[in-house]
Amino acid sequence: MSTLIIHTDGGSRGNPGPAAVGVVGFIEESVVLEEGKYLGQQTNNEAEYQAVLLALEYVPELVKAHKVASITWKLDSMLVVQQLSKNWKIKEPRLAIFAQQIWTKLAQLSVSSTFTYVPRAQNAMADAVVNRVLDAQKTS
Repeated sequence: MSTLIIHTDGGSRGNPGPAAVGVVGFIEESVVLEEGKYLGQQTNNEAEYQAVLLALEYVPELVKAHKVASITWKLDSMLVVQQLSKNWKIKEPRLAIFAQQIWTKLAQLSVSSTFTYVPRAQNAMADAVVNRVLDAQKTS
């Protein structure tokens, strides 16, 4: 049984502004997931939540394929980590909807999940995906 480590990041250029998400997943030292998505106009916090939702589109298959026993989520948003860990209240209705969607999807998995805050420098790969997506959108 293995641990899946997922780095997620969401960002917007302006708040709200053009936004994107990036996710990078690892099992041991191997990258098993790298995805990004353009969101359109969003706030930074909305993008952070949607990064977790994007990762959850791929997690069930990864859990099966790699016999994952637990997931460690690494985010550089203390707000989202604390809210998804149910340590802080969610006052913004739109964020509460995203959180409920995440909790529902996590409950459907047969693995434990832990949300961990990491400094931005330790989330560089997911951040790079966000910036690639936003830069590509700007040139298209």
